[in-house]
Amino acid sequence: MPSTGPTLPASEITPESVYASRRKFIGDAVRFTATAAGVGGGLLWATHTWRTRAGTPPRRAAGAGGAPGALEARPGPFGTDEARTPLEAVSGYNNFYEFGTTKESPARESRSLRTRPWTVRVGGLVARPLELDADDLTRKYPLEERVYRMRCVEAWSMVIPWIGFPLAALLRDAQPTSDARHVAFTTLMDPAQMPGERVPVLDWPYVEGLRLDEAMHPLTLLAIGLYGRVLPNPNGAPIRLVVPWKYGFKGIKSIVKIELTREPPRTTWSEAAPDEYGYYANVNPKVDHPRWSQATERRIGDLDRRPTLPFNGYAEQVAGLYAGMDLRKNF
Repeated sequence: MPSTGPTLPASEITPESVYASRRKFIGDAVRFTATAAGVGGGLLWATHTWRTRAGTPPRRAAGAGGAPGALEARPGPFGTDEARTPLEAVSGYNNFYEFGTTKESPARESRSLRTRPWTVRVGGLVARPLELDADDLTRKYPLEERVYRMRCVEAWSMVIPWIGFPLAALLRDAQPTSDARHVAFTTLMDPAQMPGERVPVLDWPYVEGLRLDEAMHPLTLLAIGLYGRVLPNPNGAPIRLVVPWKYGFKGIKSIVKIELTREPPRTTWSEAAPDEYGYYANVNPKVDHPRWSQATERRIGDLDRRPTLPFNGYAEQVAGLYAGMDLRKNF
């Protein structure tokens, strides 16, 4: 396997079927259907001065002190000494197709997203269905800061100081039944606020899923902030999933529903291109994407590539979840 991956043309960042369907909208008046930027384009972007258009200014979380939008959080049990990716890059270079298919469109188009009021519903195979306001979450669950590596399936990466709480805490309160095996997540469906949903590049709303043991793992986080402040709109405000050993598309944003199921739920990218984006989506340098190598990655802000780590460097914590599984077949 080569030590460096190729620079990818724009058409290879998303599945060919999705890319092709998106191309026919380019001539339309819909301004957020431009071709997605490639890994090589991401490097070019990263060498320029960081800039951010992070949408609606974050508001102070209930009970939080400090500057407007600030969040109080204790240091969490997981972290890394690696250099953190600048906030401007974290919020300004991002995939969030609900706001367009270029890396910069979420920061521009997500100004339309209203994150209050916001309700998250937890149901399905649970003994105690929950309906919580987004601000209730910050009052109910102690917040932690966790510095995680984030690896995109497109072979770029970041290091992000998230603020949130373990998903396991919320699921325990909902009391999964003995039949529950998986957890399904759904993003807000509101084309008036999310203009990308007016364009059928994906089957909206965005949906994702985890096995229940993955969801209950201590590393799995529901994030409501980053860099000490309320989560910016381009990053999935007001609440998103962070699963650091999986490719970034598993981190569903702007969650409105969490449902416990017996069977694996459908997931957006594995339905769009099942041969390219699997249900598990664990970071694995030995399993390439059909159109590019996953052996190395580009850390945003760096010029050189670096080796991709199995499970994104979290193998010690999570490899046991997949004991006996064929990680090529169950990709």
